This record gives sequence, C-alpha cells and structure tokens, in this order.
Amino acid sequence: MPSRKKVVTPTIEKAARSTKIPPAISVPRGVKTWKDAADWLRARGIEDIECITPDLAGVPRGKMMPSSKFTSNTSLALPSALYRHTISGDYPEETGNFRYEPRDSDLKLVPDLSTLSVVPWESDPTAQVICDIVGSTGENVPYTPRNVLKNVVQMYRERGWKPVVAPEIEFYLVAVNDDPDYPLHPPKGRSGRAIQGGQGYSIAGINEFDELIDDIYHFSEKQGLEIDTLIHEEGPAQLEINLRHGDPIELADQVFLFKRTIREAALKHGIYATFMAKPMQGQAGSAMHIHQSVVELDTGRNVFSNTDGSPSKEFFHFIGGMQAYVPKTLVMMAPYVNSYRRLTPDMSAPVNNAWGYDNRTTAFRVPVSDAAARRIENRLPGSDANPYLALAASLGCGLLGIMNEIEPSPPTEDTANEGTIDLPRGLLEAVSLLESDPALADVLSAEFIGLYAGVKRGEFETFMQVISPWEREFLLLNV
Repeated sequence: MPSRKKVVTPTIEKAARSTKIPPAISVPRGVKTWKDAADWLRARGIEDIECITPDLAGVPRGKMMPSSKFTSNTSLALPSALYRHTISGDYPEETGNFRYEPRDSDLKLVPDLSTLSVVPWESDPTAQVICDIVGSTGENVPYTPRNVLKNVVQMYRERGWKPVVAPEIEFYLVAVNDDPDYPLHPPKGRSGRAIQGGQGYSIAGINEFDELIDDIYHFSEKQGLEIDTLIHEEGPAQLEINLRHGDPIELADQVFLFKRTIREAALKHGIYATFMAKPMQGQAGSAMHIHQSVVELDTGRNVFSNTDGSPSKEFFHFIGGMQAYVPKTLVMMAPYVNSYRRLTPDMSAPVNNAWGYDNRTTAFRVPVSDAAARRIENRLPGSDANPYLALAASLGCGLLGIMNEIEPSPPTEDTANEGTIDLPRGLLEAVSLLESDPALADVLSAEFIGLYAGVKRGEFETFMQVISPWEREFLLLNV
C-alpha cells in the first residue's frame, strides 16, 4: 500500500479532544437520539440534510431539507411506485405477481440516526442520513432492500446467531464518455498516459491516481467509513476496496455510501467511476465478493468451527445451502443483462456452484484461516448488485442450508471453471429461477420476489428495444 498524504483531522473531532464537547456529537458518524442529532448538526453548521434510501437498484432516493426542519419532527414520505420502476425509469406492465399499489400510497421515511454523517463533497455544509421504509401507519414493508436484509438477519437472531460479512468491491475508472454508442476507455493517470491491463496489485497503478485515491480516503474518513485495503486489479484502471468485517446491515450501508463516495471523488478529477459488472469488452469484470461467517450472539464463538477447531456441521450445511439456492437467487447478485457478460468461461469470474479450499476458480471459496476466522467467500456477486439484496440472498441461501441440513458436494481440488456452466446464462432464466422455489419466499418474502421479478422483466424488455453494434456488424449485410 503506497503512503498517503496526511488527512487533516476534522474540526469537531479535534475540538472534542481539547474542550468539553460531548462525545455523543464529536463522532463523525451516527448519533443515538434526536437531541444528539440536533446538537451534532448545530456543531458542524449543517444547513441541509439529505434523507436517502436505496431503491431496488441501490440508487439513493429521498428528499433534501433544511436541517432545522429535519429536527422538528417532520414526516417524510415517498410514493410506493418508487420501488416498481426499472433502472431506466420505466414502469413495467403488470404481469404475474407484479402489481402496482392501487392508490400509489405513501411510504414513510424513518431516519436511522446511527447513519448520520456529513456529505464531504458538497460546497455548502450538508449531512446525510439513511432511512428505513415503513407503511403510512408504521406497518412493515417487506420488499424494500434494507428491510429484505433486516428480515434475513432477524432469522439468524431468532436462532441466537449473528452473521458477519466483509465485502470486497471492484470498480473501474474510465475516461468521460458522453455518448453511449462509443466504448469506454481507461483515463489518463498522472503520467499522462492511459494505464493498461494486467496490473494486478501494482503499486504504480495505484499511484497513477494518487490524488483521486487521497480524496476517496479523505471523503471516507469524514463520513466515518473505514477502508481496510485498496489494490489495483487486473483490468486497466480497475481498483478494489476491501471493507472490514462486521454487521451485514452496517456493511451494506457502507457499500451503498462508498459507491456514491467513489463516483463523487472521480467526478472531482474529471473522470467516471463505474460499478458495471462488465464495462469493457475483453477485460475482467468487476465483482463484489462477500466473505461470510456466523457467530453466537452471547459468546461471539464462530458457529462454523467446533470447539476442537474442526469445521462444524453448520459450516458444511451453509455451503450446501449456497450450492442449492444461490443459482436460484443469482438475479439478486447479477441483476442486469450486462451482469451475465461477466459470468463467462475463461474469465476471472466463476461459472459454477462448486466450492473448495483456497480455490479462486470456485463460486464458494474457503480462505486459509484459523478456526476463529473460518469463513466462506461468495465470489459470484457483481459490483453492480444492490449490496442489501446481494447480502440478503447470500446469507439467506446459507441459512436455508443450515435449516434443511443440506450436504455440499465434495470440495473441488482443481480448476472448476471448465466444462458445464452451472448457472443461469441470462436475466430471464435467472428471474424464473428466483420464482421457482417456495423456500426462497419464506426467507425473502413472496411480495419482494413478485415485485423484483416484474421489474427485472421490464428491464429486459427495455434492453430488447436497443439494437447493438454486434447486430449492425454481422447482420446488416449478411442475412
């Protein structure tokens, strides 16, 4: 890891060490009470606050308001149709279990004060807070992404367990492209030349974008977001950020905010950051690998290990559950037509549902570790996935394996990426698989599955309206 420029300590945090500013409002991220929130905003001179929540695609939606209005018990609402439109902003036709709420009634935004933080790239003092979604009378809304993940985590809690995750997020830096008909290209670095591929773990590759990366670190520190490591990946100007392990909801929140942070830092330097799964033809795709383990709530003991350090039956059943159900929930980890361009043979992504010890060609890799850190890495999700939904699907599949005592296949010792592709090859097939198994509705909710499937079919129909360069190249004069 190259050395980084020293980041100036935020004013409030520095002042807290030399004055009597309460610790509750000196932290960069999160408060416990509305009084603390008012004091926190006042201490920083915050003028505006963004109340945001992820839609099905993981795009921040919400409302901005003066901070004085935010702390005055204002009721915030969004229309329910917000969770029924596609990534292109279209509203699909009703089909199957996909239905619109007859009145398009309001859903209420409930700020989660533990996520309160500044928006460091704004010129005016601005804060942000992630909100939960409830019905107009406070009832549970099972189909919103944060709620889907919360429901899965609650199923673990009911068994006295807590899942622990650590996401790894890959993304590309690309030159500004204002015409979608033209391919993307890597940007010029500080050397004045565009970086080429094959630079995995290159320190020089990171240093090409040193000032941008400094801004990512600076913006992250201001928001109380903690980066574990940062590396250059195989693709040209492809980077990876690894986050420290922790609570799934907190980590999904961090990925949600990191995506926004990285895009804003890139824009500051006149380039784009993209989390498309396959932005460049012939180059590696971008993944969001998820490391997962389960611990006991009262003791913190790793459920995947027996007291003698050997793998437990829950460890193997979790793997068995992922093998059985992840292919059926793949559309939550590979949510777009483009996602399946990444999941192709002879590339860096797995195209199987095999598992193995320290085997990166398998979908489910068990890294080398001691018994306390025993974990399973799901290598299938793309960085284009909504982090809340990808985590919910992965953890839900593992839990189904434990509940149903599903035995896994033997571990794969050799390359697993040769031969038959064990995953759906396209969006429509993946959508149908999500709807095919009643057990998934028990974990994810039937309402979510019906809504999500309808939106994904709508996105596919929109994609089918676009004529690609391949069609013009090979069909125009040949058929």
